[in-house]
Amino acid sequence: MEPPVPLLHQPREVTGTVIAGGGLAGAAAACVLAGAGREVLLVERHAAPVDKMCGEFISAEAQGYLTRIGIDLAALGAHRITSVRLVHRHDVVCSPLPFAGYGLTRRVLDDVLLRRAAALGADIRRGETLHLRQDRGPIILEGLSGGELRPDTLFLATGKHDVRGLRRRADKPDDLIGFKVHLRLVPTQIAALAAHVELIMLPDGYAGLQLVENNLANLCLLVSAKRLRRVGGTWEGVFDDLLRSEPHLQLRLSGAIAASKPLSIFRVPYGFVHAPSHRDPPDIFRLGDQMGVIPSFTGDGMSIALHSAILAAGFHLAGSKPAAYHRTMRGDLLGQIWRAGALNHVAKSATGRVLLMRLAAIWPAGMRLAARLTRVSPSALPWAAQKP
Repeated sequence: MEPPVPLLHQPREVTGTVIAGGGLAGAAAACVLAGAGREVLLVERHAAPVDKMCGEFISAEAQGYLTRIGIDLAALGAHRITSVRLVHRHDVVCSPLPFAGYGLTRRVLDDVLLRRAAALGADIRRGETLHLRQDRGPIILEGLSGGELRPDTLFLATGKHDVRGLRRRADKPDDLIGFKVHLRLVPTQIAALAAHVELIMLPDGYAGLQLVENNLANLCLLVSAKRLRRVGGTWEGVFDDLLRSEPHLQLRLSGAIAASKPLSIFRVPYGFVHAPSHRDPPDIFRLGDQMGVIPSFTGDGMSIALHSAILAAGFHLAGSKPAAYHRTMRGDLLGQIWRAGALNHVAKSATGRVLLMRLAAIWPAGMRLAARLTRVSPSALPWAAQKP
């Protein structure tokens, strides 16, 4: 693995486009804008590649975007995934996916995208944070090594983290806590998990398990604050509790060794979709989770991030204002996020979980249909996401 993209020269005032955030959405937008010859400055708060709270499943739509940008997932060692398993206690239902997905860590993918953006001419600054000084009138950003930025346009791509002065107007979030860790499974469980993504329904949430590059397993889960308090308020307590109470996870994770530090997140506004209004700053494009947050149980967050980046860059290159982009994105996301939320709501109840398992056993094709209905609609995909 190459060393991280270094910090570049000292900051200066700019009048072009600034991208706040170097994750999937921000880096992809930088690739498109720089590739079109635009001057763009991207500011990323992490100084080096890091793991992110993410299931790391790359759907067919996301693959289309990445291919057009110039990213070869197979060359990066991404793990190919062709089937989904739905698990509830001792019951397991398996179905082919309607497409072949990939598993790849965000640590690798985000860094590769930033390198691609830099190669195309984007100015990448790592280890810096930005704050909006005022939310009306001209955009003024502070925090870049003490400097000040006055860009014509801001792409807000900070993921689940809000920027002061530009917080999302979201409903009260669920009291769910998300965890994520990479694990090294024993060889028999690596073989059993290969080519599958597993969704394990819990009484108060869910767990997702799949392989990424180098046969690492990504375990993501959402649990209630009540469960967390009951097990002592620690990741270790949650993990041990899952091994005691969930037979499938006990099988998969027996003998597993942690390969990364556990990450956690809470108060995520699942179901949020930005509603454009006259109060919006006139020159700010919201990307990724700043535009919409899909429930992670059926989520397609990586595709949404890339979709928003390509679409926003296209609107900007065409001279269109953010308001038109936000209206288009809201139309693209509302149905997808509503359907994902409805399915997630059903899975929260004991009766709903039993019903989902019975329906999946009787009608396995229904799992493929659910996967299609919770993806970015093919009719919404711009040319950049189509297969070459």
